[in-house]
Amino acid sequence: MLTRVLLRPNALRPGDVVRLVSPSGPIRAERLVRGIELLTSWGLTVEIGANAHARDGLFAGTDAQRLADVNEALRDPRVRALICTRGGYGAQRIADGLDFEAVRADPKVVAGFSDITALQLALWRGARLVTVHSPGAGWSDERTPQVSADSLRAALTDAEPVVVKADPDEDTAPIRIGDGAAGTLLGGNLCLLATSIGTADMPDLRGAIVLLEDVLEAPYKIDRMLTHLRRAGAFDGVAGFALGQFTDCADENGVTVVEVLTERLGDLGVPILGGLPVGHGPGQLTVPLGVPAVIDVAAGTLITEAAVTAPFTAPFTGP
Repeated sequence: MLTRVLLRPNALRPGDVVRLVSPSGPIRAERLVRGIELLTSWGLTVEIGANAHARDGLFAGTDAQRLADVNEALRDPRVRALICTRGGYGAQRIADGLDFEAVRADPKVVAGFSDITALQLALWRGARLVTVHSPGAGWSDERTPQVSADSLRAALTDAEPVVVKADPDEDTAPIRIGDGAAGTLLGGNLCLLATSIGTADMPDLRGAIVLLEDVLEAPYKIDRMLTHLRRAGAFDGVAGFALGQFTDCADENGVTVVEVLTERLGDLGVPILGGLPVGHGPGQLTVPLGVPAVIDVAAGTLITEAAVTAPFTAPFTGP
């Protein structure tokens, strides 16, 4: 894997400005009410991107509008975090226009998941920015209850390791292969990772722990994406796999996601830990991407370094 210095943003503190942006699909204003309430309850100052509520066909505004909102937030020195309102579709259409110079000059938290994986892959490629795989600001207490909120808050504000335990009730929980592995945690949404093949943003996964999750994909489609990644050599030399939630990924054929994942990944000879509550399902937890991580298959844990670093505080020199 290419070695470059990681850019890790500062932990968020009360009073910090977070900007809500919509790089992908459109979102209704009412969907943000709870998310804004949650973020402000942590002492954060919430701003909404100029085009966050725009709509242009499938997207939250035109490509130019969505890119402008993201780059404006990346360039604004007041903004300490970009939190995406939702996923959907469209992030790949703007990924090549990201202001990587601004990212390198002033790294900030970038949080989201699903289609936002495209931006996270681009930010890893262009700046080695550590990002946050998390729920979006379009918050639903039904899907993302208090445990989800606590996980997100800790990842954004606490420079301590992140520990995620496998949940025996998750669909992928039966998949446990090998002992354990260490490597940089990369990946996210399987569909977006597979769609990145052949682009500059497809990461070098040698030595990595590969996080995979998805939603509304039939088992044969998951098989197709994994086969494509294998044939492209993307999984050559990976250290292991951390499998999250594969939500509503069933069809009438009776073949399960567990069977597909086990057959397509199990013969690669690396440790695999399933059952992680990371993805589109209930109780979604937050994990950093681009940081050193360890999976312990027997213990059922994924442990990563923090997504953020403690802000520098000048020593007291007064009398």
